[in-house]
Amino acid sequence: MSDTHAAPNHESEDEDTGSKLRHLTGPMVGIIAAVSLIIAIVHLYVAIFPKISEFERNAFHFAGFAFLAAVSYPMMRGGAKLNRIVYIFDVLFGIAIAVSAIYLTQAEDAIYARGVTLAPLDWIAAGLCIAGAIELTRRVTGLIIPTLIVLAITYVGFWGQYVGGVFSFAGLSWETVVFRSIYGDDAMFGTIARISSTYVFLFIIFGAFLLQSGAGNFVIDLARAVAGRMVGGPGIVAVIASGLTGTISGSAVANTASTGVITIPLMKKAGFEPKFAGGVEAASSTGGQLMPPIMGAGAFVMASFTQIPYERIVAVAALPALLYFLSVAFFVRIEARRNNLKPMPSDGVTLGSAFRKSGASFVIPIAILISMLVSGFTPSYAAVVGIVAVIASSWLTQNPMGPRAVIAALIAGSKGMIMTAVLLCSVGLVVNVIATAGVGNTFSLMISGWAGGNILIAIVLIALASLVLGMGLPVTAAYIVLATLSAPALAGMIADRVVIDAVVAGVLSDSAKAVLMLGAPESMELLVQDVISRADASELIRSLPLEIAGPLRDMVVAPELAVAAVLSAHMIIFWLSQDSNVTPPVALAAITASAIAKAPAMGTAVTSWKLAKGLYIVPLLFAYTPLLSGDWGAMVTVFGFSVVGIYGLAGALQGCLENKIGIVLRVIVAVAGVASLWPGSLMLNMAGAAGVIACLLINIYAQPNRLKSTASA
Repeated sequence: MSDTHAAPNHESEDEDTGSKLRHLTGPMVGIIAAVSLIIAIVHLYVAIFPKISEFERNAFHFAGFAFLAAVSYPMMRGGAKLNRIVYIFDVLFGIAIAVSAIYLTQAEDAIYARGVTLAPLDWIAAGLCIAGAIELTRRVTGLIIPTLIVLAITYVGFWGQYVGGVFSFAGLSWETVVFRSIYGDDAMFGTIARISSTYVFLFIIFGAFLLQSGAGNFVIDLARAVAGRMVGGPGIVAVIASGLTGTISGSAVANTASTGVITIPLMKKAGFEPKFAGGVEAASSTGGQLMPPIMGAGAFVMASFTQIPYERIVAVAALPALLYFLSVAFFVRIEARRNNLKPMPSDGVTLGSAFRKSGASFVIPIAILISMLVSGFTPSYAAVVGIVAVIASSWLTQNPMGPRAVIAALIAGSKGMIMTAVLLCSVGLVVNVIATAGVGNTFSLMISGWAGGNILIAIVLIALASLVLGMGLPVTAAYIVLATLSAPALAGMIADRVVIDAVVAGVLSDSAKAVLMLGAPESMELLVQDVISRADASELIRSLPLEIAGPLRDMVVAPELAVAAVLSAHMIIFWLSQDSNVTPPVALAAITASAIAKAPAMGTAVTSWKLAKGLYIVPLLFAYTPLLSGDWGAMVTVFGFSVVGIYGLAGALQGCLENKIGIVLRVIVAVAGVASLWPGSLMLNMAGAAGVIACLLINIYAQPNRLKSTASA
């Protein structure tokens, strides 16, 4: 008996990462719960009363979660005796990392006093923290990130000097490398760790409180009440439930695991194929990370990278997220009509019963949270107030939260943060090297060169990079790496469209013309022409060297448009990074759904990848339309035409609208759908939308024998 209390006796799958968690028993269960509770309480207290420095908070954040990760994720697995030895080592390893991180907060002043010289104890503590970050990311996410960290650190410390060309780096002393890895602004306890220790963790706790209050059940009940009796209703339920659950968890795999156990059996019962049911759930759950107000950890990283207020990001992200969910819902509806599936009978759930049971604990906190963000309160403060609102509003439901429920939510929030905290702090080691060595700027120049200034080619290149990275990195890490490397280039290309328009319109100021002629003397002959073609203007601007293109953009592009270009670039990368949830062969969300659906894993992954085509269409709208401009009139116009266009494309791909369609009508509706989406031409958009609607009406009324069932649905 003593052995079972001293060491773990079996392991279980972690739903977020697929990594094997150690199953703890005995006193360690209580210790982990106590540490998790303390971590959550301290973070909430510091969010309200910031008594310590940002560096200290970030280091304490890493210390706590490093200990939890070391104990929760075993270094290796084997027999009972080996497991016991590994268990003891992991506990000591976790304590050593935590103590080292805390020590480094106290050693900073002495290091500076010695002229940035590390003492032996500093070397040991810093080495343990860096080695701990490498090892713990290996345990929770696999080999990709640890490999990147090792390559990055050794690049600036050793082998970068042997690389030829633009990536050659003279190298730093190992003392400088270690110091910057710990104390740098972009390093292990720097910017990204700050995001993790504030916004991300507080919203994870907020989500844990929502789940503990019964809000997850409300989401399912609400979706069933709204869409349960429609044609394809169970699939629509999955779309709605996953979108709303995304406001709670921000994790595609967690969405799939939590809502899929209900929605996937419902879809199968309604007649959908198992792999299609799993694909719908995975594609819908992927959209959960695109759904404001939380949007997963990436939204907070985006706010930090771009210096654009978080509340603006989540505000303009609402319509694109809705467009994505509508795109999945269209596929569901069309598939149901193609297979002539009937609505399911009512299960007795109504809007009234759903709200009476647990609606207040979801609606009131979310409404308060959104109101505070829109009013200008910081996300951290809004999250803390939202947590209090969850507790208070739960007493208006059938599931009031008492002290035990509050403690359980705090513990669950900390446990749910382990992988994300370790990941974000550790990725700082890579980002620090990218900033130190200037790799990001170099890579951006390479993307610009490869793309030839063409935004579409640049997006394709980034999508391919995202596809490769997504096969080994979690979504947040893939976004961080891609944004650091490619966002400047993409933002510059989007901003250059404004410069090209100014050249074509002949409205450049004299000073802008002077800068342009300085960079491209041959432009003088072009600028004196009465009419300048767009092709000539594009070629001219795209050929400018960076030292000329940058100042020219600053002179021509209005500040608001420049912000929109940066936001569009990051949002494009953020959306493309989500592809790893549904892209074979990794496709964690799809594989999770396939297990629930009892369907082939790869078949489900391919289906979910097909259903998630909005991940590629919407980023193109970010690049070429004012969908993120903040001009709500223009945004709603783009959104309206895009809804019609995506419906037309979905129908063309599936060979069905409300009834099956032949090849001729499929081609027509595909062309009309593309025309409805085409940027920059309102007349073409109107013609395309009219074409899709005309095809739909023809499709409905050409088969009068199905008109009745169509109308009733």
